[in-house]
Amino acid sequence: MKENDRGYADLHDHLAALRERGLLIEIDRPIDKDAEMHPLVRWQYVGGIEEHERRAFLFTNVVNAQGRRYKFPVVVGAFAGNREIYGVGMGVPLDEVQQRWDRAIANPIPPRVVETGACQEVVVTGDALKGEGNGLDALPIPVSTPGFDGAPTLTATNVITRDPETGIQNHGTYRAGLKAPDRMVVRMATRVGGAGGYRHYQKHQQRGDKTMPIAIVLGAPPCVAFVAPMKLPVDLDEVGVAGGVAGVPINVVRAKTVDLLVPAEAEIVIEGLIDTEYVEPEGPFGESHGHVALEQFNMPMRVTAITHRKDAIVASYLSQVTPSESSAIKRVSFEPMFLSHLRNTLGIKGVKRVTLHERMTALRRMTIVTVEQGTPRSEVWRALYGMSAFKADCGKIGIAVNEDIDPENSDALFWALAFRMNPAEDLQVLKHRSGGHGPEREHETDQEDATLLIDATAKEILPPFALPKREYMERSRKIWEEMGLPKLRPQPPWFGSPVGDWLPEWDEGGRRAATGGYLENGRISEKARRKGLRPETSYRPDRDRDEH
Repeated sequence: MKENDRGYADLHDHLAALRERGLLIEIDRPIDKDAEMHPLVRWQYVGGIEEHERRAFLFTNVVNAQGRRYKFPVVVGAFAGNREIYGVGMGVPLDEVQQRWDRAIANPIPPRVVETGACQEVVVTGDALKGEGNGLDALPIPVSTPGFDGAPTLTATNVITRDPETGIQNHGTYRAGLKAPDRMVVRMATRVGGAGGYRHYQKHQQRGDKTMPIAIVLGAPPCVAFVAPMKLPVDLDEVGVAGGVAGVPINVVRAKTVDLLVPAEAEIVIEGLIDTEYVEPEGPFGESHGHVALEQFNMPMRVTAITHRKDAIVASYLSQVTPSESSAIKRVSFEPMFLSHLRNTLGIKGVKRVTLHERMTALRRMTIVTVEQGTPRSEVWRALYGMSAFKADCGKIGIAVNEDIDPENSDALFWALAFRMNPAEDLQVLKHRSGGHGPEREHETDQEDATLLIDATAKEILPPFALPKREYMERSRKIWEEMGLPKLRPQPPWFGSPVGDWLPEWDEGGRRAATGGYLENGRISEKARRKGLRPETSYRPDRDRDEH
């Protein structure tokens, strides 16, 4: 994190750090925000590019489909284009992210209210918000799923609302579709365990309030941006947790036209009022569950002010089908949270890792719990139960595997299911689960679902994985590369290790065979010949040799 007098990085500092680490691609050619921008970044998620090779994209020459140019650059992938980018934003190595979050949640630091902030260097209100090319229409907000989405949509948001009873503010990441230069429609999740902002909306309705104050932040300092999608406990002020992440108070300033506090170093703040009486169609919009969300009635917002830095940058998340920037943000924080719950809260020490399956399933539907070999069956199931109950919208399918299974390799998971799982004994279905985040089905009134739990761990010590040892794979890889054959992208497991049910005698025999000494192995096996045994009877040299 760049050192500065405030003690934490804003988005400009963060981009400088990404640039220094080679994690930022800057594009100066004209890019159409409506038809080209998000598809261009999407290629690094669907083009076979490794996760560590993904980058943030900064577009400095932004146009729309009609060729209109915008004065603001747009950045996509700046918060979690890959996990390393997220770590830069957190200011710690990835293996310390969970400790940083644990500390921040346990020891939030209240914000510091300041008189002025960079986010209000330019203030646009009144008639200046109206008319084509003004207000929201002056901002280069991308279309996320060209060909399907009905409008440019704000995605990289910190949507700020306040509980009218307690006064506690909430930061949430909710989408907002543009409707007019001074009007948007905001979608706040209404499902079980849903948005804090939606709870505030309901309270305003119950009080008879016609409107709800709202401020939508684009381009918050990373430590502030990261708290919005975290699903922190209700009534916990997220900006205090952001201060805990940074280790210092976050500067906040009063909004110009609504009674809310906003991050002083934000790039852009859109202030306004949510209508609590009327709803307006919003969408279609490509969703993380892998389908386009069709039009639904959501919350209209009348814009009362737009404030921004003079050198503001518009931030946009790449969402939709996972993997995406949005899923990466959640995954880096959610996985350690699950692991801490199972290991520390529930005390299941055999749990070594929790993986939320990302590709296509949006993290929420499939969870893989890795346990060490020999963990008691009762503890394996306690881990699966604990995982399934931890978050209402995560863990519809839970699979327990051992450490030799790469949870990110679907083929390895299928292998474990095929050879280590007995459906009659290792599978359970739990009823009465929330339907969670998924495609809307208009004919279904009951959104209940169920949970499938599978124990795909090895029930006994098994022989090694049947691939050549690493030394032989690496030796042959050098030959491959010397011959100029296509570039290799090793997919684990790509070598076998002498672990599990494997004797020194077999290891020595394997070494002899790999060095041309198989005839010696034949002489050894000849001495162990027997009569009266059925073919395929097991033979173990450490046990059976002396019985001959």
